Amino acid sequence: MSANIAEMERRREAARMGGGQKRIDAQHAKGKLTARERLDILLDEGSFEELDTYVEHDCVDFGMEDQRIPGDGVVTGSGTINGRLVYVFSQDFTVFGGSLSKRHAEKICKVMDTAMKVGAPVIGLNDSGGARIQEGVASLGGYAEVFQRNVLASGVIPQISLIMGPCAGGAVYSPAMTDFIFMVKDSSYMFVTGPDVVKTVTNEVVTQEELGGAVTHTTKTSVADLAFENDIETLLQTRNFFDYLPLSNREDVPERPTADPWDREEPSLDTLIPDNANQPYDMHEVIRKVLDEGDFFEIQPAHAGNILCGFGRVEGRTVGVVANQPMVLAGVLDINSSKKAARFVRFCDAFDIPILTFVDVPGFLPGTSQELGGIIKHGAKLLFAYAEATVPKITVITRKAYGGAYDVMASKHLRGDLNYAWPTAEIAVMGAKGAVEIIFRQDRDDPDKIAEKTKEYEDRFANPFVAASRGYIDEVIHPHSTRRRVALGLRKLRGKVLENPWKKHDNIPL
Repeated sequence: MSANIAEMERRREAARMGGGQKRIDAQHAKGKLTARERLDILLDEGSFEELDTYVEHDCVDFGMEDQRIPGDGVVTGSGTINGRLVYVFSQDFTVFGGSLSKRHAEKICKVMDTAMKVGAPVIGLNDSGGARIQEGVASLGGYAEVFQRNVLASGVIPQISLIMGPCAGGAVYSPAMTDFIFMVKDSSYMFVTGPDVVKTVTNEVVTQEELGGAVTHTTKTSVADLAFENDIETLLQTRNFFDYLPLSNREDVPERPTADPWDREEPSLDTLIPDNANQPYDMHEVIRKVLDEGDFFEIQPAHAGNILCGFGRVEGRTVGVVANQPMVLAGVLDINSSKKAARFVRFCDAFDIPILTFVDVPGFLPGTSQELGGIIKHGAKLLFAYAEATVPKITVITRKAYGGAYDVMASKHLRGDLNYAWPTAEIAVMGAKGAVEIIFRQDRDDPDKIAEKTKEYEDRFANPFVAASRGYIDEVIHPHSTRRRVALGLRKLRGKVLENPWKKHDNIPL
């Protein structure tokens, strides 16, 4: 018996060592942790239970039969984060560069299948050179098996991808289909074709970082949601982020005890809106003063800054927040902000996370670049996402809500449950000056007449009471009471039941 136990321990140690001490040292020299070290930080201490520790590849080509390492380049299993179940896979770059083989893919698929059965999130730690070339099409088939599971799991369990190293070629499509992607600055990258191929085909010279680094993907492409300084910060922030998510679409949002009074008043909000309608203010201030303890976990903060998306809590329960940001492009809606917010709204709706929307929007961004870029279709994504969402929706209009953008931002007409406005709200087809110049175009050359009519238009429409008189606004509220109104509203809406007509699936304007 003791010999058998010793053999088991020997094999376990061989699996723990991965590609060996030399390659582990090389990983550390790059400022990167190993696959197992990452799981030690991500998961609660002592909670990780590994699966398929001894799995090896079955390739016999190109001398691979003499290179068999237990685990085959990926560590898989389950554990807990702050006591809540999660399934994980962590690619091991020290073993064949983390390349994906048929067996490697089968290990990932097993974890995903189990997570789907029990209703728990999956977090994938990606650090791989791509498909294992020695296995040819078997490796490509392995990728496709993972892709299929990503699709089936979408909207059923949360999926988070942490890009901790290279992620290239077909490997990028699995993270792309997950809900959130976090990257590490200077040590992770994602691209379909690398710099060498780009140079060969298009004669463009570009670095890995420029082509697919963390900064590129969190600012320009929006492929990734957040970029962190190093492995440790990425893993600790993932633990924090995980606490906002339900385990599956069958589970309620998580609840955390809070000492922040639900009816806390914020007198500073009464004077937040500037007297000058064209002067910006920071919508972050509104959001943080409404949420518990001012905690707001923002998603894609470096991309499309004219709209803010993220998670917070009210009375300890998770809410999704979408808000126009007057500090960037006056909070206008454009292609990038519409896509960013639409995807976030659909995630919240898929997992029954209530949506809190703060509105200060002057309209959609005009211009040939927007129109030729397809703003019609892209703007419709956000409209579609809000309209199909059946979760509790509370909207607060703080200042401008003009034109079609008023409709799009969770208006009463899109089945908003509670639509509030501050006294400073202006709900109209367009701004007063533009409207007057159209209505009274014959008087354009008479500045006094235009000024008089502009004042008249402002007095008539630059307020929330016309919309309130029609029932489009449920109540005009004191800004300082916003948190209390939101908390009460969410409390009342917990039992909300609303179903869309039966369909196989919708056809969102992609």
